[in-house]
Amino acid sequence: MLSVLMIVVFVLGYMAIAFEHPLKIDKAPTALITGMVCWAMYVFVPGIDHHIVEHGANGNGGLYHHLFDIANILFFLLGAMTIVELVDAHEGFAVITDKIKTTSKVKLLWIVGFLTFFFSAGLDNLTSSIVMISLLRKLVADKKTRWLYAGVVILAANAGGAWSPIGDVTTTMLWIKGQLPDVPQMIVSLIIPSLVAMIVPLIILSFMLKGTFERPKANKDKEHQIVPTTQFERVFLLILGALGLISVPVFKTVTHLPPFMGMMLSLGVIWAITEVLHRKKNHETKSQLSVISILKKVDTASVLFFLGILMAVAALQEVGHLDVVASFLQEELGNIYAMNMAIGILSSIVDNVPLVAAAQGMFPFEGPGISADFIAGGPFWEFLAYCAGTGGSCLIIGSAAGVAVMGLEKIDFIWYVKKISLLAVVGYVAGAATYYVMHVI
Repeated sequence: MLSVLMIVVFVLGYMAIAFEHPLKIDKAPTALITGMVCWAMYVFVPGIDHHIVEHGANGNGGLYHHLFDIANILFFLLGAMTIVELVDAHEGFAVITDKIKTTSKVKLLWIVGFLTFFFSAGLDNLTSSIVMISLLRKLVADKKTRWLYAGVVILAANAGGAWSPIGDVTTTMLWIKGQLPDVPQMIVSLIIPSLVAMIVPLIILSFMLKGTFERPKANKDKEHQIVPTTQFERVFLLILGALGLISVPVFKTVTHLPPFMGMMLSLGVIWAITEVLHRKKNHETKSQLSVISILKKVDTASVLFFLGILMAVAALQEVGHLDVVASFLQEELGNIYAMNMAIGILSSIVDNVPLVAAAQGMFPFEGPGISADFIAGGPFWEFLAYCAGTGGSCLIIGSAAGVAVMGLEKIDFIWYVKKISLLAVVGYVAGAATYYVMHVI
């Protein structure tokens, strides 16, 4: 009974987040309440004791296990946001935005789409989303117009991350755990469907958008007032920040340590370098360009929203609801393409990571008698990487990139459903059809 009530609490919390603006309650406290209440209810599910809640049976699962995985994401997000804010404080992004001269809405649409797509593959979809939102704030003044481009950022970031072993956490999981061991083969198989998933929505939007956009005037807000910097400092911090972000997947590949450690290492190095760079300046100027000052600007509410929503999903995973869903899909659908399409749509409602983890646990990929569909590098795992990566775009809280953009730009859930969700579904289906034609027909 309690396990069913957990679903009710999750749905109610989900709806409260969706109707954040009519209710006039910020999504962060709603997410925190939902996550903590779900875990509090889990404690009283029959057969659960505190030892299992904390540590899990035989060291698997449990609150501490989930908290470690969630902390990885939160510290990664905190580090990336700080580096991006530091580059922004030094006017580093002006080096890029000054090169974008167009004021055409359609031209900017394609520039933003392709920049995000390839940034996401080289960095990851979460980091690239944070970077692109910072760029958009320098380019587009009108909030609703910027929201539309932010929606494109989510679509392009998730599509760009799906075909790269370091672009999306689910693709990384499938690569590291052995389901997708051949990276060149994975890229060749998935890059075209992923491009289609981004390009189709861009084509549709190109017919809908008209005219030009207005660039923002200089920000006079005291909290975000920019201290004048030299051209050398702007370029240097942009390069330094970019190298710091790019080094994160390299650090992970070489050391196999969690990505947040590479992000924190990058932050520490950049922090130390900026301290040396500004050591001769007066105290007032130096303090405004230091990481200590930048940390005050980081959107902590978004980080707490992340914590709440991921904790809620973890509670549903721990009680077994996501495994039930995976079993149901296998029994009722059977066909690997239909199963993965369903998993992709579900990943827009709950996080794609536990869904992919459930699939990895259910379907062995090595040993005698394994179907050709499920062997390492087989079509089930390739298509799962595509579907789990791009399906989350259908709703704004269905992916890490979407949650980050929602927090940074304060995008309304219902607005996203009205303006972006259908585009995301059309792109998702078009990319899936492309994969099917390429590999089956």
